[in-house]
Amino acid sequence: MTTAHIIWDWNGTLLNDVNVSVSATNLALAEIGIEPLTLEQYRQYYCVPVQIFYKQVIGREPSSSEWSIIGKTFNTHYRPGIKRANLAEGVSELLAARYQSGATQSLCSLMQHEELVPMIDSHGIAKFFTHVDGRNTPLLTTGKSEQLANHIRKLNISPEKSVVIGDATDDAIAALAAGTHAILYTGGTHSRLSLETAGVPVVDTLNEALLMADYLVSK
Repeated sequence: MTTAHIIWDWNGTLLNDVNVSVSATNLALAEIGIEPLTLEQYRQYYCVPVQIFYKQVIGREPSSSEWSIIGKTFNTHYRPGIKRANLAEGVSELLAARYQSGATQSLCSLMQHEELVPMIDSHGIAKFFTHVDGRNTPLLTTGKSEQLANHIRKLNISPEKSVVIGDATDDAIAALAAGTHAILYTGGTHSRLSLETAGVPVVDTLNEALLMADYLVSK
């Protein structure tokens, strides 16, 4: 069986930070008088870009002042929170086993690059990735597509032999636009129902995702 190159997402996939995101979001919503979301509701509404997410939650376009309050409050609580977040269950072992088998892996995230790299180092997993790309531009309103396309060009690996594993429909949209495969994981920001709209395999564990990835590139 052919071995896939894995392009991992970070937040909500390798990093189990969804509860941090929900908490920070609810604190931001409270500042503008909006009721808090449950985890189920958050997963139902969540999408990239986040401007659309907040518009759906609030029921209208946030004003410029509201958007400023949301951004400031969210970051005040989210940034410290993710530094305390753990990796998803079994991630270190999965990455190590994949690395030791000779298979390649990289990471492409919308988290700011200067914040992403130290976090990966702190979790002791940096050596498992051939490339790590975080965001080097202002927060994008168009999702991950352009960044992922640039990431794949750097890899010097055929897109058809690569698989993106992420927790958001945007991961699948970006992957398909770049000519590569995608698998979506239910442990992050989206509900299974939302993920299934992307038309790619949906799995409940990252181990299952890796097994599926090798199958996809061998077809």
